[in-house]
Amino acid sequence: MVRRRLLLASAAVLASWSGARAADAVVMAEPEPMDYVRVCDVYGKGFYYIPGTETCLSIGGYIRYDTTFAGDPAVNLEGDDYQAGSSYRVRLNLDAREETEFGTLRAFARLQTTNTSGADNEVEIDQAFAQLGGLLVGYRDSMWSSDIGGIEDGLLTDTDLVVGDFNTNQASYTFAANGFSATLGIEDDATGDAVPDVHGKLVYSGAFGAAFVSAVYDETFNDEDVNSAFGLDAIEIGGNTFYPVILPGSPLLLDDGDNDAFALKAGLSLKDLLFADSTLKFEGHYAFDPTVYAAIPGLATVASLSENNSTILNPTPGSLPIFLEWAAGAGYAQAIGKFGFAVAGQYGETFDTAFLTSLPTGGAAYVASKGDYYAGVVNLGYQITDNFASLLEVNYKNVDFDQLGETDQFAGFLRFQRDF
Repeated sequence: MVRRRLLLASAAVLASWSGARAADAVVMAEPEPMDYVRVCDVYGKGFYYIPGTETCLSIGGYIRYDTTFAGDPAVNLEGDDYQAGSSYRVRLNLDAREETEFGTLRAFARLQTTNTSGADNEVEIDQAFAQLGGLLVGYRDSMWSSDIGGIEDGLLTDTDLVVGDFNTNQASYTFAANGFSATLGIEDDATGDAVPDVHGKLVYSGAFGAAFVSAVYDETFNDEDVNSAFGLDAIEIGGNTFYPVILPGSPLLLDDGDNDAFALKAGLSLKDLLFADSTLKFEGHYAFDPTVYAAIPGLATVASLSENNSTILNPTPGSLPIFLEWAAGAGYAQAIGKFGFAVAGQYGETFDTAFLTSLPTGGAAYVASKGDYYAGVVNLGYQITDNFASLLEVNYKNVDFDQLGETDQFAGFLRFQRDF
């Protein structure tokens, strides 16, 4: 009897406890769906969808360290006929893209900072532009030297001997179909007037490589009216009229009396013609008048191997760019496993140029001269591991003016670069 009473009591307790628990049951909320970062393979490697959008974003860049050298006529602080230094650069590329009813909408920005032998640490915007379909607006390499249309100018080495290579504000439109592309654009020439520089470019790309032809109109700044406004008078030498082209004390360029300049450029790039993983390229230009699109820097210093530092009887060393009436060059690049090498050469002639030079009898006078220019570059690279590589470059430049003599220079660098 006692056992029966205990069983009934236990059953009653369990029933009351389970009823209380049922009354106090907690309802768990459904977890919110997670919006994980997804890979975007529409535009190639490295793109991801920005969560909650259909915009794809790629973030990349590199960290680079160079040991640089530049030979005579650069002179270091100890009086030696060479300079040696070092530099590093950090570059960050941001690339956002999405598809619209008008084509691909893109925004690209490139930020970088360069430290050269302990100086120049400012962050700069190297490129920033937007694209919608074939329309491009923003700041980047001049259309004369950029890869708009599917082929990049230059002769395959790191110092690629590009003529008229600089960045500028611009707007252009590219039409592309079946391997052909045609680009027409305008650039701000920073003269303050309403007349921009005008560019046109035709490209054909195929399995063989690519070919292009470019043309540019430049309203130059070395005409009589502009120079007179700055107090820079024309000079007559041998029946020719010369005008200063940059600042007082700079060389003078032959001018035909108007301010219009035209230039043409063409190039051909051939893939795997001689061996697999090789590229052979030819490129040249002809300028009918002096223009910044036909200019190359003078000789280098280690502070920047692209800055001017020529001693060709120039009263202001470092301010002498070289204006080439025409130039032609060729380059070859070959990859062999983790190794790669490239070689490029270029030859051209300068416009008639007047230089201020000292006279044997004392005083100074302008002397008109025409010059020959040639340059060569050799690169040797090694891919140490994925995303980390080394590059050794040696380049040589020579300018020989018929009445002033010649100057030449060896320069180069050893580079280590980590891409990401």
